[in-house]
Amino acid sequence: MVAQKTYSAKPGEVDQKWWLVDADDKIVGRLASELAVLLMGKHRPTYTPHVDTGDFVVVVNAEKVKFTGKKWDQKKYTWYTGYPGQKSITAGDRLAKKPEMILREAVRRMLPKNRLGRQMLKKLKIYTGPEHEHQAQRPEPREV
Repeated sequence: MVAQKTYSAKPGEVDQKWWLVDADDKIVGRLASELAVLLMGKHRPTYTPHVDTGDFVVVVNAEKVKFTGKKWDQKKYTWYTGYPGQKSITAGDRLAKKPEMILREAVRRMLPKNRLGRQMLKKLKIYTGPEHEHQAQRPEPREV
């Protein structure tokens, strides 16, 4: 009888690819969940939870993402300022000031909340327009 062994990826043997994703007319939550899968490496058969097996992802046209319903006016992003009470901003105002932060925060909250998750988030490159500065890596277009 042949013993079957579970494969566990090592950090040195992971081949990380570069993907190019166009966020034009994509819904934020659905796009963020697909990006989180790519960053974690769950699309690979060699996925290992304690090793960064994910790929690099370049997102262009981040200012053209969509929310369903009235979320542009009703969704609030809140944060602690160091003083009593919290500061908040609507999704529409955040799009006007920092459009890439909407997608980055959505993906960040879908990644693991530990050191490995912070490392995975560094592989996400978000650009507001159609141009990006990663031509040398030759990212492959991916439809999500």
